[in-house]
Amino acid sequence: MTAQRSDRVKKRPRALVTGGAVRVGRAIALALAHAGMDVVIGYHRSALDARRTVRALEAAGARSAAVRADLADPAAARRLVAGAARALGGLDVLVNNAAVFFRTPFASTTRAQYDRLLDVNLRGAFFCAQAAARLMAGGGHIVNIADVGAVKRWPGYIPYTVSKAGLVALTSSLATTLRPRGVAVNCVAPGAVLRPVGMSPARWLKVTRGRVPTLEDVTAAVVFFATCASHITGQVLYVDGGETG
Repeated sequence: MTAQRSDRVKKRPRALVTGGAVRVGRAIALALAHAGMDVVIGYHRSALDARRTVRALEAAGARSAAVRADLADPAAARRLVAGAARALGGLDVLVNNAAVFFRTPFASTTRAQYDRLLDVNLRGAFFCAQAAARLMAGGGHIVNIADVGAVKRWPGYIPYTVSKAGLVALTSSLATTLRPRGVAVNCVAPGAVLRPVGMSPARWLKVTRGRVPTLEDVTAAVVFFATCASHITGQVLYVDGGETG
């Protein structure tokens, strides 16, 4: 590698997208690559999709790698961040996108179901942010991916909505905590974007009434927060066509 090529590579921002192998996470990872970043994706069970996404990121000109981690385990969250930093030579951007989503009727929700939703969606984001912030001595960006469920009433998904409301609260607290380090912490909260696995098209149409934001709408918001001035921090941007207004 020539010195000129090496200098160019070093100047590219280095990003980690948790849950970046599929669906919205994959779109975010690709959008960051097209914005000039090198991108590591975290995944849990989607190994084949992760390899495909890495190839797509490399085709977009990014250095890339995939690191497996179950974010319900705080130690695994820390290892994921450390692995991303090793692969890229540091870390400038963290996108906390990984999440699990399933129906939990109030009367029949089990402790295991409740814990799984909170552990992955909220606790995992906290420990990824903790590990990433230690690597961002010169400033950086953390973008949390919440959901309109954080502020809407979804009786059949109470633990999920609690996890996303917690992510909004985490954004505000981290923004204050990390402001002296020049680390901006913001949150993108999409409305319904992609039909959940297992939901019928008819049910999806009824839930969304045919009005959904595009993946490009969501990724544009993430790219903005991943590149914005450090004083733009502690913000929550709902990408839902005004449904929460």
